[in-house]
Amino acid sequence: FLMQTSEMLQKICIRNLVRKYCRGVTAERKVQLQQKVVTSAVFRGKKEGYPQSITQPFLDTRLKETDINPKVLQLIQGEKIKYVTPVVKYDRNGFKARERLLVLTQSSAYVVEMAKIKQKIDYATLKGISTSNLSDGIVVIHVPEDNKQKGDVILQCEHIFETVTKLCMLANKQNLVKVVQGSLQFRIGSGKEGTMVFTVGQEPQVFKAKTGQLTVV
Repeated sequence: FLMQTSEMLQKICIRNLVRKYCRGVTAERKVQLQQKVVTSAVFRGKKEGYPQSITQPFLDTRLKETDINPKVLQLIQGEKIKYVTPVVKYDRNGFKARERLLVLTQSSAYVVEMAKIKQKIDYATLKGISTSNLSDGIVVIHVPEDNKQKGDVILQCEHIFETVTKLCMLANKQNLVKVVQGSLQFRIGSGKEGTMVFTVGQEPQVFKAKTGQLTVV
């Protein structure tokens, strides 16, 4: 009987401690925990660098709304901006690197060049999000084959775990994130596909190999 009483008191004590902790969690801390749970589900045990990212808090955004060109803000008027980060976009043909902004609203992702919107992806039509298992910051946003889209979007992000987590949560497509090994296929447009190869080397680099493939070291 004493053992049963002790076990009951332990359970009550633990329950009270949990309740006290939950009540003391700020709204900001709760958002952090929710995001980190998604990051864990997507990347834990799959991508290099994940363990080091655990203790790094996610920022609400990497750039403020005032950092976005007014013309772009006017074009996406009516959509609440949730997250903005600088990215490097690689052309689907030739793989030339171009500095861009990735702007995430509550309903769409935009690839922005200065005062121009280069590509808009509605979350409802987003087909998938791919990253490698290595420590690179490459993410591929897969889009449907239709006349509205030029092809899949190849981006390099400095804060890959944060950016992918924000994107998949806003799009509500956590299950569509794939962490691949070796290589992945991406759509160039007009029914054509390209190949991206991931490899390990002494210095990080992204280049077009003699085979015509985009190689990420």
